[in-house]
Order: sequence, then structure tokens, then C-alpha cells
Amino acid sequence: MRREYLVPNSGFERLRVSAAFRGEIKQNSTQQKKKKKKKENQSEKNEMAGMERLHRMFAGAGGALGHPPPDSPTLDSSEQVYISSLALLKMLKHGRAGVPMEVMGLMLGEFVDEYTVRVVDVFAMPQSGTGVSVEAVDHVFQTNMLDMLKQTGRPEMVVGWYHSHPGFGCWLSGVDINTQQSFEALNQRAVAVVVDPIQSVKGKVVIDAFRLINPQTMMLGQEPRQTTSNLGHLNKPSIQALIHGLNRHYYSIAINYRKNELEEKMLLNLHKKKWTDGLTLQRFDTHSKTNEQTVQEMLSLAVKYNKAVQEEDELSPEKLAIANVGRQDAKKHLEEHVSNLMSSNIVQTLGTMLDTVVF
Repeated sequence: MRREYLVPNSGFERLRVSAAFRGEIKQNSTQQKKKKKKKENQSEKNEMAGMERLHRMFAGAGGALGHPPPDSPTLDSSEQVYISSLALLKMLKHGRAGVPMEVMGLMLGEFVDEYTVRVVDVFAMPQSGTGVSVEAVDHVFQTNMLDMLKQTGRPEMVVGWYHSHPGFGCWLSGVDINTQQSFEALNQRAVAVVVDPIQSVKGKVVIDAFRLINPQTMMLGQEPRQTTSNLGHLNKPSIQALIHGLNRHYYSIAINYRKNELEEKMLLNLHKKKWTDGLTLQRFDTHSKTNEQTVQEMLSLAVKYNKAVQEEDELSPEKLAIANVGRQDAKKHLEEHVSNLMSSNIVQTLGTMLDTVVF
């Protein structure tokens, strides 16, 4: 701002002008000091905020730097995957039909809430793979299949995918991780289920569900998930699964099987035997061929058993224990063949006699 001052004519006016100059200069210097102090305070606040961010980052990365991470609440992800009986039977049947190849398919269901994923049905995909990998998903087939399922009253969405590992356990290979990444790009809660049809037996299914871990949380040393629920249980990881990245690249999710009364009755009657099954007669030509084959096997087993008895007399107990490792026990197999042959012939004879008397 431009200021104009009158030339003083007297000493009193000269003093008044000089005092006004001094007051204005003092006011300007005070304003400059306030601005400077304000800038310093702002810079100090920025430095403190930056230091706090660094402190949080290094505190979170304490596990990665060798120091224990601080106790802090993490997101609870005590999820469970509820697989229906129909979906489980379909997965096992599809996996058993594809042995020794890997097969894959998609799972249909819904995300009920933050802790529940329900799988009601599955359908197979026309992909198969060798070794420990499965090819990419055929999106055209997937779209057409979903459209046809909606027409039949199956409007559920895709909640994940499944594939089989015939004989080598439940874990995710590198190709499986890439496939799961493509599913999680569409839905972060997508689930990958692995089933082993070879190791699965009646009453115990070898199956597990996985989801990928965010690599950023692992770099900061944070726990990938926190489970506070006492429902269900996690499968004990095998050494092979730990080697292939379990709890490093992906984590396991608890699986539960929820059945209603009708499903339980259906499953109990699936392979239920009746008392009349014991009186079922075979065809006479089939029965005679079975008897002939069983007698020939009994003859070869008798020769092996005779040879084993002679070796018992000649060899010492230590050498005999080593010699029998991995060999067929001829005595047990011979007893089993004799028992089966006698029971089948008795049932066939009694059934034939009853048929002649009754009919």
C-alpha cells in the first residue's frame, strides 16, 4: 500500500511522524514473526505426522524385522463353508471319474453373511489337467451353464471353484493360485475347494477349502486372519501343503456339512442292504465260472503256502522276518478264498432249493 506523509514544518510534527513510522515498522515485524511461527508449527505437525506413520509401519513390520509385532485387534474372519450333501457327492463322483487326471468345476451358492458361505450345488467344467495343474476356465461354457441352471430353478451365484488332486493331498499349486486370483478379482470372498478322491474313504472325505492371503499384510508381518469361533475345526496341515505355501500364500477355511432330516434319511438308505439280498441267486454259468476261478487261485495259493512252510523250517527267524516283507500272505488269502467259496455255494444251493419248493 502506498502511503503519503506531509513534510513537517515544526519539531513537534517531525516527532509525531517519526513515532508513526516506528509504530508501523513494529507492527509489520510482529506480523512477520507470527507468520514465521505459524509456518514452523505447521512444519512440526507435518514432521510429527510423518514420524507417526513411520512408527506405525515399522511397528506393523516388527514380525518381518525380527521383532514381535504389537498386540492389536485384527479383522475376525471365522468363516465356515457349508457344503450340501448333493454338492459333496457330485464333487467326489466327478473326481473319481477323472482319475488319474485332474478335473475341475464351479460351485453354486450364496454368501449368507460375513461368516457363512453356503454351497448348494456344483457343476463340472470341460477342463482337465495333468500333474498338479488345471487349465483356465471356459467362460463361454460357464455362462451358458448358468443360464440353463436358472431355467431349471437354480438361481444361485458362483461362490468359488473346486478341483481334484488324485492321490497327493489338498493344497494349491502355482497354477491353482493364479486361477484363484482370477476368481478373487471378481469376488474377494471366492473359495477354492480341493478334494482327493483317492485318499477319500467311506465316512471320511479328504477335502479342504482355501483362500489367498493379501501379500501386503504378510510383508508388514501382520496376521492374515483371526479366528474367534469355536464352531467346526481346521484340518491339520500336511508337510506337503506347508511346503507349497499354506499359511504363506493362502489359508485354510473350516468346512461343515449341514443336513436336514430328509437328507440324512436319503444318505442312510443309499447303500442300505436288506435281508433278502443274502438270498439273491447268481446266474448258473456265472457261478460256475466264479467257482472255477476261485479253485485255481486256491491251488496257486496252496503251492505258495507249502513253499512258505518249507522256508520256515530252513531259515532263521531274523531272515524269515526280512524275507516276508512285501510278500503276499498265502495262508490268510487261502482262508479267505475258502470262506467265500463255501458261503457262496451254500447260499446258491439253499436259494435253488427254496425256489423249487416255493415256485
